Amino acid sequence: MNPLAPRQFLAPRNLLAPRRLRRLPLNLAALAVLVTAAFPVYWMVVTAFKPTAEIQSATPAFLPLHPTLEHFSTAIHAPGFGGYWRNSLLVTLGAVLLSLVVALLAAYAVGRLRWRGRRAFLLLVFTAQMAPWEALLIPMYVIARDTDMLDSLSMLTLVYFMTTLPFTIVTLRGFLAAVPAELEEAAQVDGCTRAGAFRRITLPLLAPGLLATSLFGFITAWNEFAFANTLIIKNQDARTLPVWLSSFANVFGTDWGATMAAASLFMLPVLLVFLFLQNKVTTGMTAGAVKG
Repeated sequence: MNPLAPRQFLAPRNLLAPRRLRRLPLNLAALAVLVTAAFPVYWMVVTAFKPTAEIQSATPAFLPLHPTLEHFSTAIHAPGFGGYWRNSLLVTLGAVLLSLVVALLAAYAVGRLRWRGRRAFLLLVFTAQMAPWEALLIPMYVIARDTDMLDSLSMLTLVYFMTTLPFTIVTLRGFLAAVPAELEEAAQVDGCTRAGAFRRITLPLLAPGLLATSLFGFITAWNEFAFANTLIIKNQDARTLPVWLSSFANVFGTDWGATMAAASLFMLPVLLVFLFLQNKVTTGMTAGAVKG
């Protein structure tokens, strides 16, 4: 037996330790970023369970010594909480559904069809995506005022739809490009129309892209504050949760326990949507693409 053979087999194993050492700084940096990003959320949830005396204590406690649900009860029974929750849900779901339908048609037109002005259209979409939201506040306010749509949830839904539409088009175009066009052509050869081939072949394969973009749209619209605070002025019943949360105070000052409890409840739908969609977003981009 060649005496060098054992060394040849042991060499790759011996290289594992230096590789782990080289990756250690990256792992530590990732851990530091995770802790920095997650600690404010952790502190918010912990504060929601603390009694008022512990919240105002000069010595911070990383865990509630005497947990209580009093602040959650205060937040839930606050005036208008149910109505503002309903407003946020209606506006968010409406904007997400509108953007998915329109962006899906636009992405298909850009990704599958060849027509004059397609590149210019894509350039306009990318330009709209790069525009800062703050620059649109005054134009949107003027449009809402001139069309008598101030203090209207429908106007807020349209604004969220327009702000999330460019990103949705760009994202769905990328997912659509990953689906081979030959699958649709084979279905058309078998007798399907273009619309039927898209519905039976392409649309199921776009499910991960639809879920990913809907998750982004939901988070964006659910957390948006500036437009809701600008376009909803007089009709307080049409406010959304972020605007209501910013004014959660009483005559004695801000109730931090109830504020943190309301913020935790406000975060709950986004967390549930993310947990429900995370596995579906990452599975089977082309599952079922083999023709049987």
